[in-house]
Amino acid sequence: MTLPKPPLSGTIINLRPIVKEDAPGMFAALDDEESMRLTGTTGSFTFEQVEKFCARLYDADDRVDYAITLKDDPTYIGEVVLNQIDMDARNASFRIALGGAQYFNKGYGSEATYLILKHGFETLGLHRIELEVYDFNPRAQYVYEKVGFVKEGVRRDVLLWDGKYQSAIVMSMLEDEWRAKYGANQ
Repeated sequence: MTLPKPPLSGTIINLRPIVKEDAPGMFAALDDEESMRLTGTTGSFTFEQVEKFCARLYDADDRVDYAITLKDDPTYIGEVVLNQIDMDARNASFRIALGGAQYFNKGYGSEATYLILKHGFETLGLHRIELEVYDFNPRAQYVYEKVGFVKEGVRRDVLLWDGKYQSAIVMSMLEDEWRAKYGANQ
């Protein structure tokens, strides 16, 4: 069963399902050193691999992948994802990546996070959404706490980056926390 992936509209950004035509934007983002570091992405990918990945996302039955776009421009500037969706347990993992530093500190990530959480809790009916954020990314930790994620613990030394081990902070939000913070249909 393909999960519902309607377009989602915010105040400063829109989210739309990722399609094959987003491959150039995603491929360019994979060349941004800071974005790669913040997401802990260590692999390298060919354009053809990225294009095939983008092409298969819409019909996936265990994830919803959205391109982040500006209100007045449908061009991919990043992505926000609920993956590893388990509809029986009603939980999922969350991840987000902006395509480069030119998109940081503008509220795009905060709004994209809010919109995908709203979709997850109110449309998909999830109970729990979790994430991991590396300890060297306090800006993201702040955003996640601001939108309502709760710190659960730390996975120690999970990423080796530039010769130094980094830990991952585990955070989650539950549906009752979502409702308490945002109301049922805000």
